[in-house]
Amino acid sequence: MQAQAERHLSLQSLIDDLHRDQLLSEEDYQLALTIRRKPEDAALHVITLLARQNLGDARRHGKPLDEQTLVDWLSQRCGMDTFVIDPLEVDVSHCTEVMSYAFAERHRILAVEVNADTVVVACAEPEVAGWVPDLEHVTRRQVRRVLAAPGDLDRYRVEFYQLANSVNRARQTHSGASAVQNLESMLELGKARAPDANDEHIVNIVDWLLQYAFDQRASDIHIEPRREVGHVRFRIDGVLHTVYNLPAAVSIAVIARIKSLGRMNIAEKRKPQDSRLKTKTPSGQEVELRLSTLPTAFGEKLVMRVFDPDVLVRGFSELGFSKEDHRRWSRMTSHNHGIIFVTGPTGSGKTTTLYSTLKQLATPEVNVSTIEDPIEMVESSFNQMQVQPGIDLTFASGVRALLRQDPDIIMVGEVRDLETAEIAVQAALTGHLVLSTLHTNDAPSAFTRLMELGLPAYLIRSSVLGVMAQRLVRTLCPHCKVQQPPDEKAWKQLTAPWLVKTPEHVYAAKGCLECRGTGYLGRMGIYEVMPVTDTLEGLITDQMDHARLRQAAMKEGMHSLRLSGAHKVAAGMTTIEEVMRVAPLNRHTG
Repeated sequence: MQAQAERHLSLQSLIDDLHRDQLLSEEDYQLALTIRRKPEDAALHVITLLARQNLGDARRHGKPLDEQTLVDWLSQRCGMDTFVIDPLEVDVSHCTEVMSYAFAERHRILAVEVNADTVVVACAEPEVAGWVPDLEHVTRRQVRRVLAAPGDLDRYRVEFYQLANSVNRARQTHSGASAVQNLESMLELGKARAPDANDEHIVNIVDWLLQYAFDQRASDIHIEPRREVGHVRFRIDGVLHTVYNLPAAVSIAVIARIKSLGRMNIAEKRKPQDSRLKTKTPSGQEVELRLSTLPTAFGEKLVMRVFDPDVLVRGFSELGFSKEDHRRWSRMTSHNHGIIFVTGPTGSGKTTTLYSTLKQLATPEVNVSTIEDPIEMVESSFNQMQVQPGIDLTFASGVRALLRQDPDIIMVGEVRDLETAEIAVQAALTGHLVLSTLHTNDAPSAFTRLMELGLPAYLIRSSVLGVMAQRLVRTLCPHCKVQQPPDEKAWKQLTAPWLVKTPEHVYAAKGCLECRGTGYLGRMGIYEVMPVTDTLEGLITDQMDHARLRQAAMKEGMHSLRLSGAHKVAAGMTTIEEVMRVAPLNRHTG
């Protein structure tokens, strides 16, 4: 019985069982029988070796027998659960403490979940369990075995233990540093030994952090100090996920390392700082990171925004523009003078829209200049200038300087005050196309906002070509979305007051390996495009009625954010709940 319990998987028995269970066709079965290990494959697990042959899954035409498919099949045969190792879900510090790396490596296993009385251990050998009693004795917990892809086990075993080792070594190295950098201990900071940002272990942690952020498609990396620990969180598709909790002293050293890479003042921890950093993904692609620090009660908080280098080459359809939205936007941006606003909250994709638009407009025949705070993505086809308040280079003074540079198109990062609004309008009236952003809930509110800043209605009428409001909605994962009948009440609420016909079916988020169980993969925009027509121009007065302006714009063909979202729901791209979450309910339209 014991001999059977310790039986390792063999290539021959695996191939025979796959053929018997009709996962291998006769042709592939004969091909598989000829597989021989090469010297460089000596350490490969049989599942990995078989997966690398690119054999087809006879049950699913066109699908390969990859590692995960083989593990799923094996789990059904032996009655064990499968486990997909997600580094965002595994508590690395706890899981690496229950066994040594040598023990995990010898038995090719990895702890993936630790509870009060159980430890879940991933393995790739269903009939090898001789290590279980030893682990149960040491941990004083019951072991539950699960099957995982051997390739994942080999990769994450090395990465998790390397990370844990770096964190532990860094903790020991910086044990003399002040763990709490909150306001109460500010006077004691000078007494503590400063963390060494170039320490080998800190370098390893920062490298791991950036690599995982790129792997997981993170748009932002947050390192947040607390009294005892520093939280590391990634924003993925607009939602924050906790990745790791670093000891407080290690967190301080990690932030110091990143500040050093970004050429920031490491000694200055009382003032916010901004910088940028260029690095490469594991695949060799260049990525820009925008760094921002903020002094908080427990020390400096650091946020790194990851800028996708491909964002500037995306077409408008990829950004989420419908044909009608794109037609209206292109018509507005084809003018050679006037001002256009893109509105929405922070993180709604305004900058991406403006960069994509400028990229198309920046032909060799025109001079495109921008004034930004800060420059978000460096682009060689624009002349980009950054706001520098310390030397009185503001948006307003920057636009004045740009006007002396013979520009054709000017992008002003944001209109925040009357002075900037006036100079931007002046530029628009003197023969330049100006693009800028405002923070408003919808497109018609932009006119109200400009008047609140103090801009007279006659200047707005004569200079503004149009406004576009936008939001980002998460798109359904194409691998797992499921068809279902729509909720008629929610659909009517979403499309009111147009009362668009309810579609026969919509799609719901389910969750799979590709989307990490969220049901969503990526994001796209929904848009409210409002060109200023002769009819709308007549309504822009000092006593402007926002509700009347909005209704008139809708009669002129403007689709609200919610209706734009409804079209994407009907097309199976997103869900009613997602659109309702991000698009505001306008009190004037129901």
